[in-house]
Amino acid sequence: MASRANRNSGLTRQHSKGGRNRRNFKTQDPARVTGPVWERAMTRYSSRHKSVLTSRTIKSLLLGSVAGLAFASPALAQDADRIDEANVITVTARKQTETLQEVPVTVTAIGKDALDNYNVNEISDVTSRVPSLNVQVGGSGSGGQISLRGVGSSNISASFDSAVAFDFDGVQVSTMRIVQAGFFDVEQIDVLKGPQSLFFGKSASAGVFSIRSANPTQAWEVGGKASYEFEEKGYTVGGYISGPLSDTLGIRLAGQFTDIDNYVKVADGTPAVNRNRGLKDFIGRATLQWDPSDNFRANLKLNYVKNENDGALAFSDVHCGANGRADEVWLLQGAVVIPSNADCNISDDRYPLVDPSPALATGIPQGSAAGQNFNGVPFGETDIFFGRLKWDLDLSDTLTLSSVSGYLNLDAVDFDSYSSVGVGPAFSPFGPLSAIAPALAAVNFPGSAQGAGSSDPRNQTEQFTQELRLASDFDGMFNFMVGAFYEAREIDFNTSQQGVNISLIAPDPVTGNTYDWYKKHNTKTEALSFFGSVSLDLTDQLEVSGGLRWTDETKVNAIDIPYVHTFLSSGPAFVSSGFFSGPIRFSDSNFSPEVSVSYQATPDVNVYAAFKTGFKSGGIDNSALPSNSLTGFASSDPAVRQATADSLIYQSETGKGGELGVKSQFADRSVTFNISAFYYIFDDLQVQNFNATTVQFQTFNASQLTTKGLDIDFAWRTPLDGLSFSGAAAYTDAKFTKTFISTSGQDLDGRRAARAPKFAGNIAFDWLIPMGDAFQFGLNGNLQYSGSYFTAQTGLNDYRQPSFVTVDGAISVGDPDRKWKLSLIGVNLTDKVITNTSGGRPFLAPPNAFGIPTGDDLVVTQNRGRQVFVEAAFKF
Repeated sequence: MASRANRNSGLTRQHSKGGRNRRNFKTQDPARVTGPVWERAMTRYSSRHKSVLTSRTIKSLLLGSVAGLAFASPALAQDADRIDEANVITVTARKQTETLQEVPVTVTAIGKDALDNYNVNEISDVTSRVPSLNVQVGGSGSGGQISLRGVGSSNISASFDSAVAFDFDGVQVSTMRIVQAGFFDVEQIDVLKGPQSLFFGKSASAGVFSIRSANPTQAWEVGGKASYEFEEKGYTVGGYISGPLSDTLGIRLAGQFTDIDNYVKVADGTPAVNRNRGLKDFIGRATLQWDPSDNFRANLKLNYVKNENDGALAFSDVHCGANGRADEVWLLQGAVVIPSNADCNISDDRYPLVDPSPALATGIPQGSAAGQNFNGVPFGETDIFFGRLKWDLDLSDTLTLSSVSGYLNLDAVDFDSYSSVGVGPAFSPFGPLSAIAPALAAVNFPGSAQGAGSSDPRNQTEQFTQELRLASDFDGMFNFMVGAFYEAREIDFNTSQQGVNISLIAPDPVTGNTYDWYKKHNTKTEALSFFGSVSLDLTDQLEVSGGLRWTDETKVNAIDIPYVHTFLSSGPAFVSSGFFSGPIRFSDSNFSPEVSVSYQATPDVNVYAAFKTGFKSGGIDNSALPSNSLTGFASSDPAVRQATADSLIYQSETGKGGELGVKSQFADRSVTFNISAFYYIFDDLQVQNFNATTVQFQTFNASQLTTKGLDIDFAWRTPLDGLSFSGAAAYTDAKFTKTFISTSGQDLDGRRAARAPKFAGNIAFDWLIPMGDAFQFGLNGNLQYSGSYFTAQTGLNDYRQPSFVTVDGAISVGDPDRKWKLSLIGVNLTDKVITNTSGGRPFLAPPNAFGIPTGDDLVVTQNRGRQVFVEAAFKF
């Protein structure tokens, strides 16, 4: 039977390679591999090799040695009394536990202390610690996006898998709606850069964003915190209880609730019921750790997230374009014009988000999501249930079978007006409004809300994944891992939309509906892959490893349009109510090889090189509108039906290239300096743009994107007790490198990719100052710099976010043993408003629009402004 400490350590064993880790245990300072996972691995190792080291000897060496920190700025901040345990951070970048300094992968790891110090509880909060990372929250389709080194996926289309895989406790989630949900009680966040398809499979063509939540503790522990934020007027309360229920079973229960009044501040004078858009977020988690025997371990996590907000657009402002004026909302081919209420200032953290026009806000088609709780006011609701079961079975001293099962059920619905702006009185260039648009004229008065283009997208995703791995732990030079992965996923993406806004004339005379149509997209995905990797310790210092993953993925989509407004369906430009496309199929397969070489030049210097490939499956666009472009599905000619289906299909995205890096520590391991150079080529980059004049989505594959550059991480534990500095820097040269005719008609060959600043970095300090035996004073600071970058990839003159600097800081006083802590935390103290993405504001006037100036306004999505928290935390 395993010892109680081992059973209830709260961390399931990740398989560690026998040859390489044993070599390092023997030849290197054991302090490089501290912490519960490594302690357990060492205990097993010593029990098999008692003549070499005993577990007590190893533990003494681990706790008695001081090693340099091996991670970037966020993971550096640690209390002095915990420095021995926190010296070495471990990652699972190759589905096995390895120290960050040894794994031949470029990884930024963010530890629990840094997450707590800066009150990080959203994915977007991490960007100031990872220079090449960009996160955007919000959007009508996918609901968000993550990009690394200039490579990411559109936040518009729900059909795209993310190019940066989101890995939560070992389970990959392809839908980016999950970025809208917060997180808490997290042990570590790892950002893996570059393709990771060998070990993570699908949707890891550009990298991995990995979150590892906390597990049950060896002894009973209760903790909690409460904070109040002054700028957005919000509070957060949360806590956990953790400990052993028996010698073999541990439990951890955790929950957190956030309520923010002014999450999005609406601009003065904007006609909106919710003058400031709020946010409520609840997260609950139950974790069970079961270690019934020496050779079996199981870990179950059950999560529930409930997110409520006051609209999908969130931090969406309007940039007035080159003409410098707030352009009108141009509707019904110019028969209706609605003035804009935008103030052309996108730096004031105030958003001109109007409510929908009363002429358009009623009459939801039957079955549409907003009809369940609709009152004509923007809203959003997301419910997520996530479960994960992981178990490890030691078949022998040298073979371990591991299983990870994941289940996700996501139901997200929101409603908003995607014109963003529009305030009465509206007018018509052709004559009296009452004669041209009588429904609008009846509710048209100065200062009235006249938002157009409303929709209520509902994304229901159900996903099951299963991964099995068999890994060896041989004494010799050779070790292997083989495995299989299966995913079954179904997405229902349904929405009522106002693309024409025909009900400004009159509601549907048959149904009374004010929406143009109600459409439903159902996409079923099945993915199966097999992978294998081998590692060869050619010498005590030289390791060669490599492997191959084969993936086969099939997607089937069907378009169902139960309703089209009678005024539209009676003409030739739109399909009729009851349209059904039948199945639209896409399938593809791929081989993704990877090879790496790692040379431990000295115990403190590791040199590595890697060749990697990435794969992200193509699919079927679910943004297609019910125009006559779909009528080909009703044709009796198979060739016409296939051509119509092909127009909705986008191809798979692939990447290949490599990295060369050095991970080093010196000055008695008080200084860590890691540097890597990378070069990758991505072909058939999946792109979705939006034509703001024709109000059409355009989904296609770009030709080629090449990204190259340098990543640097450093850390210095100074001679002054408790003071440390750390930071990261990134040079990224990401450009389109083949002919790429974008939706603007311009060739973007040679233009830089979106969201890819050439230079970016951060520098941080953490200082813990003892104030006697009972108090500890803490100072923390982080400065982030980003160079300018394009925010879209539609033309040569897309909007560029200028270079910027943000500052975070924290002051705290607390108990040295962390029994309590009071903190004052500032995030983005200079209140810098930053644009992540941009695109044409819907319903812009085209050239020669009957005397209305040509529209060029942009909708820009931005970050949160300044946040100032006061926080109290306890643990006992």
